[in-house]
Amino acid sequence: MRKLLFFLFITSLSCIAVAVTSCSAKQNDGTGFVTVTDGKFFIDGKQYKYVGTNFWYGAILGSEGRGGNRNRLCAELDTLRSVGINNLRVLVGGDGDEGITSHIEPTLQLKPGVYNDTILRGLDFLLTELEKRDMKAVLYLNNAWEWSGGFGTYLAWAGKGKAPLPSVDGWPAYRDYVKEYATCDSAHAMFARHIRAIVGRVNTITGKPYTESRAIMSWQIANEPRAFAEDKKEAFAAWIHDAAKLIKSIDANHLVSTGSEGKYGCEVDIELWNRIHSYPEVDYANIHIWPYNWKWIDKDSVSAGVENACLKTREYIEEHYAIISKAGKPLVLEEFGYPRDNFLFTPGSPTTGRDAYYKYVFSIVAESGMIAGCNFWSWGGLANPAHEIWQRGDDYTGDPAHEEQGLNSVFVADKSTMGVIREMTDKITQSKQP
Repeated sequence: MRKLLFFLFITSLSCIAVAVTSCSAKQNDGTGFVTVTDGKFFIDGKQYKYVGTNFWYGAILGSEGRGGNRNRLCAELDTLRSVGINNLRVLVGGDGDEGITSHIEPTLQLKPGVYNDTILRGLDFLLTELEKRDMKAVLYLNNAWEWSGGFGTYLAWAGKGKAPLPSVDGWPAYRDYVKEYATCDSAHAMFARHIRAIVGRVNTITGKPYTESRAIMSWQIANEPRAFAEDKKEAFAAWIHDAAKLIKSIDANHLVSTGSEGKYGCEVDIELWNRIHSYPEVDYANIHIWPYNWKWIDKDSVSAGVENACLKTREYIEEHYAIISKAGKPLVLEEFGYPRDNFLFTPGSPTTGRDAYYKYVFSIVAESGMIAGCNFWSWGGLANPAHEIWQRGDDYTGDPAHEEQGLNSVFVADKSTMGVIREMTDKITQSKQP
């Protein structure tokens, strides 16, 4: 405990002394922006191949209001950097009313175009701290799922009625509701205004526009955007293209990505996935892989089912790589998760199945040349969950409010998983090629 308190104290001092300029001379060489050439990422001429994580709550943690904890944020970033993680996938902020079961809070966009400035300054702080550590962020602006508002909230704002809650009304009711997002012009107009506000923002700490931030790798249109219906696919693809064009018109320095799961996020239509990644304004392709959610394993086979999960994971990657490699665009596996042994949630509980699965995925990144970067889901770090389902005042974990806290989170207490991450980040950053 004394060591932890000392660690937090030291990192808090580094947070107080926030640097407006970059933290090292290395960052001053070149632009520091991520670019794409021949299916690979580069930063100032050097290949950028990474292991990252999902850290959706980063902007909230960076705020000085409810839910904020800048000391913890700095400690988390330092821990991540120490094990070789240099890329974070972060939610810009939630949308809509607070106090809704299964929704994260506090929310950023309270009403269309009305923002919680405290959360925005938290995002400013996060990006500033990432710049100091030479880390990158993928910032997603919307969400197909209810846990941060997203599609459902925009539709409610557009007058389509109250969005169903999957935990109360069921998933079929939710999907039937949000399928209207693809063709709702007023919802799209509100989201376009949100894009302009966030992408065009000036950081209140550095005084520089986000468009000049070295910390941003990519703007991402949404988390797991879907058409949700066969007859909505054309409209969905057009919306993706319009959003990508708008982001590029504001910020030509940073990459744009979709946030797609792959064919499972495109009505099991891999050609639709190919189409939304074929636009010139979309710089690279995304896939997500969920062995438990997709029933490749079950609660009773978390450890025993690793081999099957690995086989299906490789098949899914190869199927998508075969398509996107022809376009010369990188492929990123930006979400993958695996439960703990015996389907437990407690930090430090056994993770033999997860460790084996992570190591296999990381080896694909290191050795195959198919995956240019990956972000595991998700980072729980120093959190100590007080309840199985998140309640206001609890620590944030990598598991959003609608899921069991600890289901997919990697905590500092998970020593074996942390060891796998450290081992494989070294291997990946040293491999670079293929």
